[in-house]
Amino acid sequence: MATRTQGASVAQETAQQMTAQQMTAAVIAAPGELRLETLPLPKPGAGQVLVKLEGCGVCASNLPVWEGREWFTYPLPPGNPGHEGWGHVLQCGAGVNHVAVGDRVAFLSNQAYATHEVVATDALVTLPSALKGKPFPAEPLACAINIFARSQIISGDRVAIVGIGFLGALLTHLAARAGAEVIAITRRESALQVARDFGASHTIPMHDHWEIISEVMALTGDKGCNCVIEAVGKQWPLDLAGELTATRGRLVVAGYHQDGPRQVNMQLWNWRGIDVINAHERDPKIYLSGMRSAVRAVASGDLDPMPLFTHTFPLAQLDEAFAITQDRPDGFMKALITL
Repeated sequence: MATRTQGASVAQETAQQMTAQQMTAAVIAAPGELRLETLPLPKPGAGQVLVKLEGCGVCASNLPVWEGREWFTYPLPPGNPGHEGWGHVLQCGAGVNHVAVGDRVAFLSNQAYATHEVVATDALVTLPSALKGKPFPAEPLACAINIFARSQIISGDRVAIVGIGFLGALLTHLAARAGAEVIAITRRESALQVARDFGASHTIPMHDHWEIISEVMALTGDKGCNCVIEAVGKQWPLDLAGELTATRGRLVVAGYHQDGPRQVNMQLWNWRGIDVINAHERDPKIYLSGMRSAVRAVASGDLDPMPLFTHTFPLAQLDEAFAITQDRPDGFMKALITL
């Protein structure tokens, strides 16, 4: 078992938790129905660590399973579908030598709406002292890093980003930092202001389809944008993104389209010779690479997601976190569950 000298607070908490031998997890028992369960504290196996969670981000992709769909089975496993967790290591299993008790880590999982989780060491990244005390939902930060890489944005590009939530705001910053001229399009005034704060050159309210197209064409000399990133996950934003993409431009699908089939204007896509990039990753190694890049970017100050963590809730109020993520009131960007 790996170990190292650690502060008294971590050592004391470790002893208390291991003595209690219990954990708490949120369970979605049925659509819109949440309960907390007390469960035996799991033990890490070979190549695994037991993590005491400090928090977990709330992802919009969680909403369908919370709302209910005919293809989901309830109750969900404890802690599911939380997948943006971070915390510190309480116990190491056999053969673990590059992570130690007390280390702060962020990780890939799907059961992080809980006080504890067992995580494989090849599914986590360590957090440096520069991030001490800061919330760090690494998985969505990695999404932004990886989508930006797939987008191939370079200095001088004209980039439209359709949908400024947590992901869209980060992509705005990354594109602007790369020297692109960013046009941010979204429905909420507070989100338009976030886009300006994160480097957008132009902002357009997302109200009328044809007015948006007309305004973008006026900004681009009727050419459209070299790259358009759709970051909403709905039919209309996808339609709009295609219309804004220039001939031989790149249409990047970053929105999570999970509610059935979509229609596309293939005639338009064919005629313009658009390159369509589905920027969702499914390879854990690529996710982890993005997480490491996100750690470096935030620790160095090149990327600051902290203003986007607008709402926090305890685990017992996960249902309220889902509700605000669904309603997205003015000023909302991302909710975190803190433990």
